[in-house]
Amino acid sequence: MINAEKKFVPVMITPYDEAGNIDFDGLTNLTEYYIAAGARGLFANCLSSEMYMLTPAERIAITKHVVRIANGRVPVVATGSFDRDISQMSEFIKTIYDTGIKSVILSSCMLADESEGDDVFQQRFETILNKTDDITFGFYECPVPYKRVVSADLLKHLLSSNRVSYFKDTSLDINLVREKLKVGASYNFGLFDAYMVHAVESLSAGSAGLSCIQGNYFPELIVWLCANYDNPDLREKVENVQAFFRDHMDIMHRFYPTTAKEVLRQRGLNISSFSRIQANPMTAEDRNKLANLLAAYYKLEEELMLCAVV
Repeated sequence: MINAEKKFVPVMITPYDEAGNIDFDGLTNLTEYYIAAGARGLFANCLSSEMYMLTPAERIAITKHVVRIANGRVPVVATGSFDRDISQMSEFIKTIYDTGIKSVILSSCMLADESEGDDVFQQRFETILNKTDDITFGFYECPVPYKRVVSADLLKHLLSSNRVSYFKDTSLDINLVREKLKVGASYNFGLFDAYMVHAVESLSAGSAGLSCIQGNYFPELIVWLCANYDNPDLREKVENVQAFFRDHMDIMHRFYPTTAKEVLRQRGLNISSFSRIQANPMTAEDRNKLANLLAAYYKLEEELMLCAVV
């Protein structure tokens, strides 16, 4: 796993028009942009996609559209866990799998309440396995409605089903990431880290790649980091990239995904910055931070001789 190609799998945003309707032409442009930037997979219908703001029919529609545009060039995964009732969840899992995705992603927070233990989580996953034929799964430590961090022991149990191939880690704990990588070493499994503060450490420890919101601002930069994190001749530049993400993390998170859409729009992608997620308007200081973010990126782009694709 450590010597394998490190992959960037973007957590896809959903473009809308100014009336709040899904912009499928924009979604086409966005899908093509991710692939041209070097993405090796696509995570559609995720939290970044505003999945809780989408109807079940819209979740299926955007996933089906991304699968069609990707056309086998990269694998697509999508979330299938939106109902606490396991029978209803299992039915939606089968429906979204039929769009042509490679794996169905389960949010860890949806398999058990905060007050319930890992034994309940395991039992419900086993029920899902029994109700979904040979569908393969991934897990995502989605922070909404609450974050349920998966322990290494629980991950080992999930992997033992031989039907789990993907894990998006949001634990923010590099030691826990290492423990998960250790228990997953003998399985056909990839851990994708979401936390850019320890991205280089995670890649060096053996993670399969990165799946982070920062990739919705500057996917070319995430791809560059995946390709060069261990290049001894580029150590200083790697450190500069890591520092860039650390120093600008606040503005990249605070108004997300609106700010990501705005940055992509300013970089030339034909999408609106409209979001269904209600947020306080940005202040003049916030807009200044966003401008500084873009200026710092363009400086890095020049330093690394990146080829922008928008």
